[in-house]
Amino acid sequence: MEKYKGYKDLPIMPITDTPSTVNQTGFWKTFKPIFEMDKCIKCNICWKFCPEPAITLDEEGYPVIALFHCKGCGICANECPKDAIKMVMEE
Repeated sequence: MEKYKGYKDLPIMPITDTPSTVNQTGFWKTFKPIFEMDKCIKCNICWKFCPEPAITLDEEGYPVIALFHCKGCGICANECPKDAIKMVMEE
């Protein structure tokens, strides 16, 4: 599978940067993402691929994951070129 260097290398696709306040899917997820900032290169690929979107970017460009909106699908972890996001079993 191809890994991208940054979000500008991705094909054009629809995105939004505002999580839904109505669709809080985080209550039924099986896995949750754990973000490791020291591995992150701020490529924004996780933000662009998140289908909910549960990921926003802070003022420094690092991803912030809203767990109440995260479905636990793992797409962000799968697409991260530096493995800065790991999926762990929800307790």
